[in-house]
Amino acid sequence: MPPKSPEPSKASKPSYGILSKFLQLAGAQWIHDGLHTFFLIYLARLSSSDYGEFMVAFGLASIILFLGEFGLNQPLVSSLCKKFSHKGDILAQYTLLKGALLVAGWLGVAVFIHWQGYTPGLKNLVLVISAGVGLEAIASSFFVAIRVEGRQDIEGRIRVVSGILGYGYAIALLSLGAAPHWIALFKLIENVVNLIGGVWMALKFTNFDGLSLKRKSLARTWATAKNGTVFVLMALAAILYNKANLYFLQNQAGPTKVAQYSVTWELVDGISILVSNLLLRSILYPLFVRLWKSDKSEFTRLANNSVRWLIGASIPIMFVLYIESDRLIGLIYGGAYYDAMWMQKWLVGTIICGFIHNLAAYLMMSQGKQRLLLFVYIGGLVLNLALCATLIPMDPLLGTCLSMLITKAAVAVTTTTYCQATMRIIDLKSMWRIAVACLAGAALYFATYRLGIREIPEVLALVPFVFLVLQWRKELRAQKAQVGMG
Repeated sequence: MPPKSPEPSKASKPSYGILSKFLQLAGAQWIHDGLHTFFLIYLARLSSSDYGEFMVAFGLASIILFLGEFGLNQPLVSSLCKKFSHKGDILAQYTLLKGALLVAGWLGVAVFIHWQGYTPGLKNLVLVISAGVGLEAIASSFFVAIRVEGRQDIEGRIRVVSGILGYGYAIALLSLGAAPHWIALFKLIENVVNLIGGVWMALKFTNFDGLSLKRKSLARTWATAKNGTVFVLMALAAILYNKANLYFLQNQAGPTKVAQYSVTWELVDGISILVSNLLLRSILYPLFVRLWKSDKSEFTRLANNSVRWLIGASIPIMFVLYIESDRLIGLIYGGAYYDAMWMQKWLVGTIICGFIHNLAAYLMMSQGKQRLLLFVYIGGLVLNLALCATLIPMDPLLGTCLSMLITKAAVAVTTTTYCQATMRIIDLKSMWRIAVACLAGAALYFATYRLGIREIPEVLALVPFVFLVLQWRKELRAQKAQVGMG
């Protein structure tokens, strides 16, 4: 059993290596996403029909993955962070539950594709992809154990190896002209490697003797399942209010308009997912769970810093996506996606909503407030369905954007207001600084935008945020120096 590291003193303000851990996971994610993008582009150029079928399969498989990962990984973090717990039994319980959920979800997909009357080839493709993607939810249990130990670097290396093996297999078979259902095995290959690597590293770095299912553990599995139900329902509500507008848009305007919305939503939402999955879920959430139980003052300090950095980062990102929407969409997807260019200007508002809401949600879950959060998500789903039914028939594209933006804003305001009232997560001094940076950036932009060279005002508008970040970093270094002298 490896020796325990010494705990930091109460007076100190420890550095958790958040940036380095984020970059390690982000690097692995970027490699994976790059391979995934290359694979899809190559597939689309070879066969548009095969590309469409793969997208249908990935869409159905993502529901299983989201339910398994978000629905059970969050309570798993809390369970593994408990000081006196049988971690081997906990992992075994959650693995069993995820396996049952995966089988149930896979059978549900099988019923759905039979009901829809898909062709035999598409049925095979969907079932293979769903099994492979669903297996990632089981592998993620062991990655959670690694994250709790602060070894996100190990997870990143495993994911890089598995991605290269899986997508290398897929691209090779695609170039050889293999049938889609054979190519689809790449997801099984990728996530079997993830599972093997996760189990191996969890056993190596986590303080438990092994994985088992003792009689008492089996008796507690039902209680664990009931506790996890809240998270599964939250995941279901969240994925539905993020996807419902697509079904309304499809019904009102057809697949062409769905494509216009999808290309910009994938770009905007991809940024929110990167921050939520890597920074908040994989790095900050385990820290919040641990600090809430051991050091509430440090919990509050970390929450305050997280809020200001997330807001400070979201505004420049939103500005760039807003002002450069025509160039970005045209460069990536081509000039045919004209509507996506103006839709992106509306959808950028969801970035700050997503950043702040996800932080607030993880703060609430770290305190055991998941039932309250479930009601917020259900309220968001009801609001979203009402907005979709009202706005999309009036103006399909604008209504689709507004239904998403208003829903995200309402959910973010609700969760953030609760956290502010109970934890004081927002530091007004930092908010005033951000507001001043916004005003200064706007002044520089409007003072120079008539020069005719659009890059000049765009760059100048970002300068105040550069100075703001430098000032924050200077203050953090001063705090650490003061603590060291003390």
